[in-house]
Amino acid sequence: MPFSKLGLCDPILKALADLGYTVPTAIQKQAIPVILSGRDLIAAAQTGTGKTASFVLPLLEKLNTERKLRGKRIRALILTPTRELAVQVEASISQYNKYLELSSMAMYGGVDSQPHKQRLIWGIDILVATPGRLLDMAHQRALHFDELEVLVLDEADRMLDMGFIDDINKIIERLPLQRQNLLFSATISDDVRLLAKRAINNPVEIAISRDKASAPKIAQWLITVDKGNKSSLLSHLIKEQHWGQALIFIETKHGAAKLVSQLEKRGIKAEAIHSGRIQAVREQILADFKSGKIKFLVATGIAARGIDIGELSRVVNYDLPDQVDDYIHRIGRTGRAGASGEAISFVSKDNFRNLCAIESRLGHIIVRKEIEGFTVKKVVPVSILNYVPKNKANNRNR
Repeated sequence: MPFSKLGLCDPILKALADLGYTVPTAIQKQAIPVILSGRDLIAAAQTGTGKTASFVLPLLEKLNTERKLRGKRIRALILTPTRELAVQVEASISQYNKYLELSSMAMYGGVDSQPHKQRLIWGIDILVATPGRLLDMAHQRALHFDELEVLVLDEADRMLDMGFIDDINKIIERLPLQRQNLLFSATISDDVRLLAKRAINNPVEIAISRDKASAPKIAQWLITVDKGNKSSLLSHLIKEQHWGQALIFIETKHGAAKLVSQLEKRGIKAEAIHSGRIQAVREQILADFKSGKIKFLVATGIAARGIDIGELSRVVNYDLPDQVDDYIHRIGRTGRAGASGEAISFVSKDNFRNLCAIESRLGHIIVRKEIEGFTVKKVVPVSILNYVPKNKANNRNR
């Protein structure tokens, strides 16, 4: 089914053609008609499935009218958990909006609010915002919600994980009752259900396999390694396997800074992105990584949430995440749009439970590779998926 069958106008179709997009993804096929019909929607979809376009495209179609925009008003609000994701979503809006005359802006904290205030004076069709900065602008009466038509909660699970539930509730209380509500989340947890019950009316529900990111196009493998040898192992792989680029996930901002320093001592230039760096620096680092100027980016999980790079060939779980969904989300940063990708995880003995949970979700054992010179002292047991009861083992040996 081509995009032309989904009810989108010619200017949007032309913008999609310019980008080389011809066939909608599964989430786009299901979500776009629902949104155009005016129904509320709850959608479970991972990053990498075309989620952003699935709500941006019908938003542009719905808002493409002759209606005059009043000052300090917005017609659609997209809430996102991070500054990086707000910037990324607004960039997508600008691409799809190329032949329309709708206005959009990304608004987030950590930067001077005056430009945001100035732009809001004229009104904005689509505002992409983080909850804290949005509330701040509302308290200063820099914008009003009385003409809002559509609310989008993007990455709802992550917003709740980051503690935004009170801010989200305060925002919802300010919105007009007559509006369309769209909720997109990688996972539909009990907390997301509670939020949906408060914000959404009689929704259509769509679920795109949460393991979409772990499809065969992503080659997953792991290396068991003692914790003290991780940085030297990473340096070895980068040099010996001639890695071109990699997004490296780590748990703490202190650990990120330390790893960058260790790599530099071994002649490898890398940068770190985490919540401790100012917004302007983060944006520049992301731009340099996307352009290829920076080859190796060390990122904490939250800071990396908004990173969306079409041709990223490799991700590394330097620290294995505690949550299975985080693992799925991370590896989904590679192997995008049909391209092949590689996901490598460093696993030490204290990661064993996390590894078992991940492999149980995937339904298969992740291939283990041994690297010469990095024999472990603390052996990581075989996964429980490989467990064979003693009686069966005895029968096999007969």
